[in-house]
Amino acid sequence: MSSIKIKSALVSVYNKENLAPVIEKLNALGVTFYSTGGTEKFIKDLGFEVVPVENITNYPSIFGGRVKTLHPKIFGGILYRRDNENDVKEAAQYEIPSIDLVIVDLYPFEETVAAGGSQVEIIEKIDIGGISLIRATAKNFKDTFIISSRDQYIDFANLLDEKKGETDISDRRTYAAKAFDMSSHYDSAIFDYFNIEEKLPVFKQSERKAKTLRYGENPHQKGVFYGDIEQLFETLNGKELSYNNLVDVDATVKLIDEFDDQLAKSRPTFAIIKHTNACGVATANTVKDAYLQALACDPVSAFGGVIITNSTIDLATAEELHKLFFEVLIAPNYNSDALQLLKEKKNRILLKRKTVKFAEKQFKTLLNGIIEQDKDLKTETEADLKVVTETAPSESEIKAMIFANKLVKHTKSNTIILANEDRLLASGVGQTSRVDALKQAIEKANAFGFSLKGAVMASDAFFPFPDCVEIAHKAGITAVLQPGGSIKDQDSINYCNQNKVSMVLTGTRHFLH
Repeated sequence: MSSIKIKSALVSVYNKENLAPVIEKLNALGVTFYSTGGTEKFIKDLGFEVVPVENITNYPSIFGGRVKTLHPKIFGGILYRRDNENDVKEAAQYEIPSIDLVIVDLYPFEETVAAGGSQVEIIEKIDIGGISLIRATAKNFKDTFIISSRDQYIDFANLLDEKKGETDISDRRTYAAKAFDMSSHYDSAIFDYFNIEEKLPVFKQSERKAKTLRYGENPHQKGVFYGDIEQLFETLNGKELSYNNLVDVDATVKLIDEFDDQLAKSRPTFAIIKHTNACGVATANTVKDAYLQALACDPVSAFGGVIITNSTIDLATAEELHKLFFEVLIAPNYNSDALQLLKEKKNRILLKRKTVKFAEKQFKTLLNGIIEQDKDLKTETEADLKVVTETAPSESEIKAMIFANKLVKHTKSNTIILANEDRLLASGVGQTSRVDALKQAIEKANAFGFSLKGAVMASDAFFPFPDCVEIAHKAGITAVLQPGGSIKDQDSINYCNQNKVSMVLTGTRHFLH
């Protein structure tokens, strides 16, 4: 039975938006309606006949509506196999009507949780009858058709027009797959809610929005983004974000959020990212100066980068940005004249950031499984710095070390950051030894004309030997921040004491792989 004419439909939905055109088309095709409660009234108000489910089951809706459709005559009408002789006989024996189509829209569980509903409100939004109807109809897709979400109403209405009320096996299987996607996602959301307190050692993740990307990390790799990027940004200009753009945007947002406290917000900050590492970061009194100082850190690497700021882009800043080729610019807002100028490059991606709370867990696939961890949300303040040398850091050096440590946290290990109190001077990133990272940073600082005299050094992990502080001191560094924890910490401290270099320990390592 490849092609089946829809003759009867059970309709039981929570949200009735866009449902009327579907009901009108089904009625025009002579379909018999079965329904309950508010949906039954909705169909009657449209002027169409509808058979109450209670007339079939001989049971009213009970327990405040918790039990309405859970009955053998309803589920039998969905699940009996039309090509099975015994099933057909039993359906006739027990006066079970055939139900060819089921339209269900589940209670808004996720929306109720997101809105901060009480526990009683949330529990009452766990749909039982609806989810059971979805699974039963999808299971018997050979004979029945399932509409499992209001998002499918328009497409289904078009299908009715196209095929005059008939469906073929490919249609029914496609919508069955969508139904099981819906039911599994719904159950995952319920589990996630309960597991906030229970904390069962189980990993579940369900994301129903997907965007096929041009390609993955490289052109020979396929790529898909699962998530709702529009929840995070308003796209004001440019082409679609690529896989690599998304990876860099993620790193960029994490870094700029380090400058989200009240003190940081009082001064504009710019960050320029290339392959997830910062090649320029600066804070200044004006947006333009913050950008120019960030760009000066490494104008070579900035080419083709992703740029972000915590401040509104004005025209003066836009005029400077317009001189550089970059992939993406992210800001909380843009002045109209600045936006008009920046939009002159049609492929330049301009994003306006929205306020969104991110998850506090992160995960990735690894070997034949998944690893999950808490995000690194620790941001050190002056209270976390333990001075371990005879020479104490100055107020300016303390500010510089706190600034540098924010960058350390978001730079690939092994990393060394050289900075003053409001600008990245140079970084050594992703090196197999901390000495190599430091040498790389010093070389870059010299290449771009930065003096390291009086600058500070921050490290993502401890120094196993005093070689790094010695090299840094000879380059002009006067203050050092590191987490500590090496059995040879004292060797580095001794060198600092002998050369009047200050050192602070944070007690927190910030590896990033």
